[in-house]
Amino acid sequence: MRFTDLTGPQVAALPADTVAVLPLGAIEQHGPHLPVSTDLVTASAAAEAAVSASDVPCVLLPALAYTKSDEHHAFPGSLWLSWDTLMRTLEDIGRSLAASGLSRLLFVNGHGGNSALGQVASRQLRREFGLRTFFAHLSVPVDQGGSGSAETEYGLGIHGGHGETSLMLHLRPDLVHMDLAVRRVPEGLREFSLIGFGKPVSFGWLSEDFGPDGHVGDPTGATPEHGKEMFDGAVGQLVRVIDEAHRFHT
Repeated sequence: MRFTDLTGPQVAALPADTVAVLPLGAIEQHGPHLPVSTDLVTASAAAEAAVSASDVPCVLLPALAYTKSDEHHAFPGSLWLSWDTLMRTLEDIGRSLAASGLSRLLFVNGHGGNSALGQVASRQLRREFGLRTFFAHLSVPVDQGGSGSAETEYGLGIHGGHGETSLMLHLRPDLVHMDLAVRRVPEGLREFSLIGFGKPVSFGWLSEDFGPDGHVGDPTGATPEHGKEMFDGAVGQLVRVIDEAHRFHT
């Protein structure tokens, strides 16, 4: 199951259509109530559970912790790679997998800030090394057309809100500080019909644009029960994604 537990000859013996699963996390501030490891924890846990539950050839690669998080630069705790460093890193990982005889790579992304670059990298890896590449989210981010996780967020809970807080209450409740959770929903965005999260026109934003605490959403009503429901749903979908990635052709 774990790529790192295999020997070199065991890697060489993997079927060529084995799906290599790479979780993409982030180390970045998530407000006063969540740890900086939130995206790394959720992506890693979901990818591991999905690989474990899959019945097609797949291996779990070590998660990439440091990614593109510069939108959170103004708050302590955010560690990020520049876009070109991350691009080269993904390219080098793909090159190495291809050299080991693998042909399919699935990114499991836990941080919305990686999405655009991850899609560019996916095409680059396809062109340069012939890899079949796939880019999946735990859930489609709100700012890319996904649905909001709570009615009180009006679809604006994109970072450290109800959904992520619920997930962490399920996975790592020891790291969540609900006594510090406060509502930070940018309701002013509701007056714009074309520009906004999940709307026809996107916009460049930084986390400090939305308030003094670094998160965007309403974590106050988060529950571990909702987090378990989200997690189980994400894992179930990833199992299906791995199956399709294994047999995908054009």
